[in-house]
Amino acid sequence: MNLNLYGFGGKWLMVDLGVTFGDDSMPMIDVVMPDPAWIEERADNLVGLVLTHAHEDHLGAVQYLWPRLRCPVYATPFAAALLRDKLREVGLQSVVPVHVMPAGSRFDVGPFNVESVHMTHSIPEPTSLVIRTPAGTVVHTGDWKLDPDPLLSGPADLETLRCVGNEGVLAVVGDSTNVFTKGHSGSEAEVRANLIELLGRYPGRIAIGCFATNVARVESIALAAEANGRSVALVGRSLWRLERAARETGYLKDIAPFLTEHDAQHVPADKIVYVCTGSQGEPRAALSRIAANDHPFVKLGKGDTVLFSSRVIPGNEKAIFKVQNALVRLGCEVITDRDEFIHVSGHPGREELETFLKLVRPKMVVPVHGEARHVREHAALAQSLGIDRTVTIEDGAMVRLSPEGPEVVDHVPTGRLAQDGPRLIRLDSEILRDRRRMVFNGSAVCTVVADRKGKLVTDPLVTALGLLDAEHFSDEHDAVVEAARDAFEDLPLAARQDDDVAQEAVRRAVRRTLKDMLGHKPVTTVHLVRV
Repeated sequence: MNLNLYGFGGKWLMVDLGVTFGDDSMPMIDVVMPDPAWIEERADNLVGLVLTHAHEDHLGAVQYLWPRLRCPVYATPFAAALLRDKLREVGLQSVVPVHVMPAGSRFDVGPFNVESVHMTHSIPEPTSLVIRTPAGTVVHTGDWKLDPDPLLSGPADLETLRCVGNEGVLAVVGDSTNVFTKGHSGSEAEVRANLIELLGRYPGRIAIGCFATNVARVESIALAAEANGRSVALVGRSLWRLERAARETGYLKDIAPFLTEHDAQHVPADKIVYVCTGSQGEPRAALSRIAANDHPFVKLGKGDTVLFSSRVIPGNEKAIFKVQNALVRLGCEVITDRDEFIHVSGHPGREELETFLKLVRPKMVVPVHGEARHVREHAALAQSLGIDRTVTIEDGAMVRLSPEGPEVVDHVPTGRLAQDGPRLIRLDSEILRDRRRMVFNGSAVCTVVADRKGKLVTDPLVTALGLLDAEHFSDEHDAVVEAARDAFEDLPLAARQDDDVAQEAVRRAVRRTLKDMLGHKPVTTVHLVRV
């Protein structure tokens, strides 16, 4: 869920604007993104947004947040194609100014001179950014690795990094994700070779879950399927979106058209490979629906195999294992990267980090893109290489980069926005707080009908969703009704005639009674009707 800001001379440059996804703590929420309120207040001084690559956590929020920012957007051809497809869905395709910047290009955005440097990653056209200002040069790494045998484009442009290092680099703001991984992250070419061999082992249907944005992996699966006499179907909307963007920008050009999930129904079981979304256990993605036997076209069972050609992102373990166990119950054999070599990371291992820092030779390092332990270890690695000026930060830190070293000089307000239907609301809003409370504690609604003189017309009506069933728990239900009635009638006459006072007294009584009986504190609402 990346959003980075670089400031110079009163102007601001944004790098990346991404999303993350909801979890069990966010009922009915699928997409979460940074709250840009701080820079939104300064939008007149926001000169542009540069996207390092096309992963959702780097560009997925543009379609939601651009109307609040209204600045030019710069992206590589593949990222631009994917972004335009997303903007088309929300009617912004002819509104947002998207400028294409091929890797290796150099351009001015306000007082910032930006050079994009081609790297390798698990998506086409990843770039690191060299941001030059009169105050110094900052290298923003984005997501990257040093794949020795990339499949979709050339290797990382180490020569440009070396030249930038020779010019002098004030700071590197860098990816910390795999700092604990010894050696190198490995090559996509090795995964392709292994997939070709693996797909020949299994007789039935084969489904492969992978990150939809990993175009090289999708191409590898297609070639492995072809080598084993199988056709390939894409299952999941995001895979088709990526396929369109890839073909539009010259990728997958030697790959035959993929089958739809509907057409794949007519292919023999031993002649089909399904490429599916949902490798992280996302509840609405293809693999989750298949595992729940709830997909309209794809059915798996005994004799079929599912490969998870992806890593487990921390925090997703429960959701992933739920899907995998459901697939096993259907009779499928489940293969993960713990069983076979079917995935490599898109982030740099420790030796790659060392290589990068030795090439660029910055005066200081600001580790980002990782948990606190990754950031701290990245800083320690830089210090072991003689780069003593480092700073470990958290969201909202404003860091001054100067010859004296990095220094946290302020903290700006931060937060998260959740997509809730057509609107965006803060994740810490009362709406979502109440929704979480209702999930764990239930809700209670009490309707009280009284006349203008403060006399009850009938007994209160109580509905306690998730807590009481009047048919099967009548005693408990009657106790709550009695508590509501007593709370109203025990008030002095003047209080019974005051709507606010009477509602609050009944609300407290209903909530307290449910808490005493069941141990839960439900979200409680009282409707007072005067007749």
